[in-house]
Parts: sequence; C-alpha cells; structure tokens
Amino acid sequence: MKYLEFKNAVKEFPIISLTHISNINKKPQTLKVQLSGWQKKGLVIKLKRGLYILNESDRKIEPSRIFLANALYSPSYVSTTYAFGYYDLIPEKVEDVTSITTKKTAKFTNTFGTFIYQHLKTNLFFGLKEIKDENGFPVLIAEPEKAMLDFIYLNLQDFKGKEKDVFSLSYRFQNLNILKKKKLNDFAKRYESKEIFDVVKNLLSFIKEER
Repeated sequence: MKYLEFKNAVKEFPIISLTHISNINKKPQTLKVQLSGWQKKGLVIKLKRGLYILNESDRKIEPSRIFLANALYSPSYVSTTYAFGYYDLIPEKVEDVTSITTKKTAKFTNTFGTFIYQHLKTNLFFGLKEIKDENGFPVLIAEPEKAMLDFIYLNLQDFKGKEKDVFSLSYRFQNLNILKKKKLNDFAKRYESKEIFDVVKNLLSFIKEER
C-alpha cells in the first residue's frame, strides 16, 4: 500500500488504531511493517503501541490533548491537576495531562506531551462528565468537585493534619467558589474515609472564609 493511499484512507480520523488498519487493508501485518518505515520518514507518528497519527502537514484534524488522554488509555477520564487548569482552579499552566483509570497506573510520552494515569478502584470511578472539545468530539473530564476529591485522595498524606491554609499556601488554589458544598459532601461519602471528610471540612471552611 502506498503512503498516499493510506493517507487518503485515514485522514478523516483524529487518530489511527489497529482497527482502522485492519479495515483498510486485507494484510494488516504488511501494513504494520510499512507503518514502521513511514514512522522513520516522519510521515506517521506513533502515540503508543497500536495507536498512530498522521504527521502535522497531512492530518486533517488536530486532536485535543483531552481527546488523546481518553483515547490512549481506556477507561479513563481527565482529572486532578489538568482538570484544575481546565476549571481555572490553579493559576499555573499544567503541562502533563493527568487522568484517572480503573486500570493499573500508567504513563505515556509522545509528541503531544506526557499523559499520566492514576489508578482508582471501580467504585470510585464516578463524578465525570462528557464535554465537547475544540473539534466537537465528546471527551470525559471530572466534575470540579470530583477532580478535587481525586487529588485529595491520591495525595492524602500531604493534607492530613494540615490547617485549611494549605489550600492557598501549598497548592495556591483559586476560584474555589465554583465547588458546590453538597456535591463535595456527597462525593466524599463515597470514599468512605474519615480522613477525606476532615480534609473536605477544612476545604469548605477555607472556601467560606474566601467568599
């Protein structure tokens, strides 16, 4: 298969998976060998094993980093620090895309950056919502309250025994008034942890003082 033929067959896709490859060629193994050669020439970019994208000049769609985060490792949803940046809960620009998954912890680095996945048990895989990215594709991201609770849960040792000013001094949180008290409490109950509740209590007290 010639590269031009391949490009025309996949240019409408934001990413190229092994499923796409199998559908456009009766000899997928042969095409995989060709993919390796096209990678060396810079025509195709490997995102991870079995997932590719056309080079910047040839691809029709520029996938968003949230879309890529969902696609690289599934099931997953964007959360913690990258979600904080999305919701403007912190002033810093977040480079690494952080996600939650029910699979084992993982990390992928490619031309689009670093994608980090932290494991949570299946019963804590909730509090996410579907939004549309800049291309109009549906993507999954934590609600702001769930992003905060995921972060607290995964960094609990940094919050235990600390006063409420930890939210402004250590992490420089901002715009915390967008967090809904009832939803924070309801979500916190599902973690079944007194320590989580104590941190959330401090957080709500801090938010009240900041208003």
